[in-house]
Amino acid sequence: MRDHDVQPSGLTRRRVLGGMGVASLALLSSPASAQETVDLHVPGGPSTRMITTSYPQKGRMILQRSSPPWLETPFEVFDKGVFTPNDQHYVSWHWANFPGDIDVDSFRLTVRGLVNQTLSLSLKDILQGLPRFDIAAVNQCAGASRIYAVPRVAGAQWANGSMSNAIWTGVRLKDVLDRAGVKPGAIQVRFGGLDEPAMQDAPKFLKSLTIDHARDGEVMIAFGMNGEQLPLLNGFPLRLVVPGWCGVYWIKMLNDIEVLDQPDTNYWTATGYRVPDTPHNTVKPGETGFKTVPVTRNVPRSFITNIRNGDSVPAGVPASARGIAFGGDCGVARVDLSIDGGKSWQPTQLGADQGTYGFRQWQTQFTLPARGVRTLMVRCTNTGNEAQPDFPIWNPTGYMYNTIETTHVVAA
Repeated sequence: MRDHDVQPSGLTRRRVLGGMGVASLALLSSPASAQETVDLHVPGGPSTRMITTSYPQKGRMILQRSSPPWLETPFEVFDKGVFTPNDQHYVSWHWANFPGDIDVDSFRLTVRGLVNQTLSLSLKDILQGLPRFDIAAVNQCAGASRIYAVPRVAGAQWANGSMSNAIWTGVRLKDVLDRAGVKPGAIQVRFGGLDEPAMQDAPKFLKSLTIDHARDGEVMIAFGMNGEQLPLLNGFPLRLVVPGWCGVYWIKMLNDIEVLDQPDTNYWTATGYRVPDTPHNTVKPGETGFKTVPVTRNVPRSFITNIRNGDSVPAGVPASARGIAFGGDCGVARVDLSIDGGKSWQPTQLGADQGTYGFRQWQTQFTLPARGVRTLMVRCTNTGNEAQPDFPIWNPTGYMYNTIETTHVVAA
């Protein structure tokens, strides 16, 4: 995380404010024009997905759903570096009703509720009137990897591509709240965006943070991503960034901030996005009667990015493995590789630390001793001494999956 004394390269106030030229979302009427498909190779149901290039400001993506748009990052992207290109950053919306273009001159961010003065901030007010900073952070859907739940559960059938890592540029939420003046007795801060429910009486998508979390100096109102303006589908012109927490809190097209003097009881906080209050949020399929808690922080994960299931690896000679890891709500302490199905583990070499909440690359050499089918496994331990579990995570909503990843190869 760093403050800016000068403009970050490629992201000037003039560029952000000087007319977006965003493509109309009418293009989404036929997003699956390309015929290329990808097979996610998952048992228990359909696992073939179409590849699309039809979405504005987006490149080659896995199409999970067209309305609202759910676009998954192809997994090979993660082998190219720790920061996900903006045009392949995954997309997930709760409601399909959101603007297809934004008038940057008339847009306002409202700050209201238990404050000394209600604010109505223009984009110019935010870009010119408040200090800015950068933070690297993984944006990961709470339902990431849900497709691997056994038995399968309802919800978006994401594989491992509903996560992306970026350097976010914006202003501290704390500075905005301080400008409004938070009154004594504030408990939570609630956030809403320009997206609206598609059905009458459906609940508007809102999420809340405690007042202390909202003012911790890391929660950001972002207008930039990897040195460029936010893509429309990733929340232009402003989105909330909550480093270390699930993407459900990262409200897109943020336009409303309300300081509350009592606990938030809206559906998406009190009822939606909850997991069992058990170790690793896991229960047995069919189990009932357990207490639930809201999804909040990310948990550690790691992946092999240069070797895929079914690949052939030479036996008896050194081979290379590399990948990415992130610690969840803290940093990566170590990444270990197993070439014998978890019986033994060897440490890997970590790449440069690009920030507490972002991806970190790892690499190592290994030698498969003899021919045959082998199981590679990779495990992250974070700086809080929390390691990925070696047993399947399962809950009825398919949230917070972080079981150790396995890759089956053939030693030849």
